Amino acid sequence: MKREKSRVCPVELAGKLDNKIRRLIQNPGKILAPYITEGMKVLDIGCGPGYFTIEIAKIIGNKGKVFAMDLQEGMLQKICDKIKGTELENRIFLIKNERDSFGIPEKVDFILAFYMVHEVPDKEALFKGLKENLKKNGQLLLVEPKLFHVSRKEFKLTIEKAERSGFKTSEGPKLLFSFSVILRNI
Repeated sequence: MKREKSRVCPVELAGKLDNKIRRLIQNPGKILAPYITEGMKVLDIGCGPGYFTIEIAKIIGNKGKVFAMDLQEGMLQKICDKIKGTELENRIFLIKNERDSFGIPEKVDFILAFYMVHEVPDKEALFKGLKENLKKNGQLLLVEPKLFHVSRKEFKLTIEKAERSGFKTSEGPKLLFSFSVILRNI
């Protein structure tokens, strides 16, 4: 069972990650508005087909940057196809990362890790890398799916790993079918 939880969502299921029904339940603009402002540099790790990436790019405006990072080239291609020929091409930087590296060219103000940490086998290494790439006092919004993917106990263990990495935790937004926490780089 543990092996199943660290599997990455395949590109073939990308349509299920970006659809109108999800937008009603998890509206990217409403979720992100309290944390992201114009001009910020943001990392969307495990960005998938860009469900949150596109909204981040709209919020941060022309002076901001979004680093959309995913393990799968196919997911990044989906974002590329969505933004081709738009002003968002100048704000969104696609990064294909390997499992043990980030490759972000500069530190960011905010990191979004939405429904992806449960897929990572070495969470300690993940949090260490995220902390190194987040500016001092920067925030990380960690959201994990309830029910079939992550139990309350597993989420608590994940938070403990983040705290051991040096993050300070505070309550995250209330999201349907989800656990959430804000991690601050202190």
